[in-house]
Amino acid sequence: MLNEIDLSRADLNLLVLFEAVLEERHVGRAAERLRLSASAVSHGLGRLRRMLGDPLFIKTPKGVVPTARADELSGAIAEILARVRGVLATAEPFDPARAIRHFTIGAPDGVSAVFLPPLLAVLQQKAPGIDIRVRQILPTPGDTERPWRAAFSDLETRAMDIAVIPSGDIPARFHHQMLFEEDFVIAMRAGHPFAATPMLDKYCEMQHLVVSLSGDAHGFIDDALAKQNRSRRVALTVPNLMFALAVIADSDMICALPRRFAALHAARFGVVVRPAPLLLSLFRLNAVAPGAAMADMGLAWLFDIFEQTMGGLKRYSHPPAQKRRP
Repeated sequence: MLNEIDLSRADLNLLVLFEAVLEERHVGRAAERLRLSASAVSHGLGRLRRMLGDPLFIKTPKGVVPTARADELSGAIAEILARVRGVLATAEPFDPARAIRHFTIGAPDGVSAVFLPPLLAVLQQKAPGIDIRVRQILPTPGDTERPWRAAFSDLETRAMDIAVIPSGDIPARFHHQMLFEEDFVIAMRAGHPFAATPMLDKYCEMQHLVVSLSGDAHGFIDDALAKQNRSRRVALTVPNLMFALAVIADSDMICALPRRFAALHAARFGVVVRPAPLLLSLFRLNAVAPGAAMADMGLAWLFDIFEQTMGGLKRYSHPPAQKRRP
């Protein structure tokens, strides 16, 4: 008969400590998050290392990095903690007004710039002790089969609590909700000549700016143009949308931007928008969380708030010229 592990000698708080250090990648920040001293976290890590028989985290000049064993354990520990939190939540209902915790949300920058203002307004009113951490997520270059694979992986390890991704291809083990559909408009400085004649021929003559974290100048618009035997010159790439607004406000370049992002932020830069002169696909934005993690009443509450604050965008009316695609 195999010897059973004596769970009375195991401290569940050490798994909470493991989760904090794994997500923060820094002992000091994990200590602040757990409201402990750095020495207490270091002592707890020592106990955890002895219990699991592995160093778990290796020191670096910028913090710590997980070992292969820690990465291997991360998913199982995240699931254990999610289930424990779910059990405890059934004993004491989640009270957002009294809750003190944080959630990590991953999204492309143009999406987070849309959902953050209404979400923060609700949290300030209903849950002042809840903090939000936003991570920029991007599709994996060249992975046409599962471009958001990394985001799903981060959700399963609880590196993120919720991801908002422009994809409907979501594995069954995840809980998800469609928030809204997004299309693109063409943005330019006020007084730009393209604003007066936003036609396709003129569009192809312009100098274009493309938002690309990797610097790859080829995008989905180039694919749409190629179908019509057209092309454009991409004169500049920048890594994020806010930078794009600042550049086009002070140049003759034009740029395709998500419609809702532009509606919220273009005016402050003196940027105007026009409908795209060619048919572009719509993107469906889905909020996604691990199914097992939804047992956490706090996460379930935040997911509901997400749906409520974004619900009005589902009723968005697209311009008649932009035919909708399923």
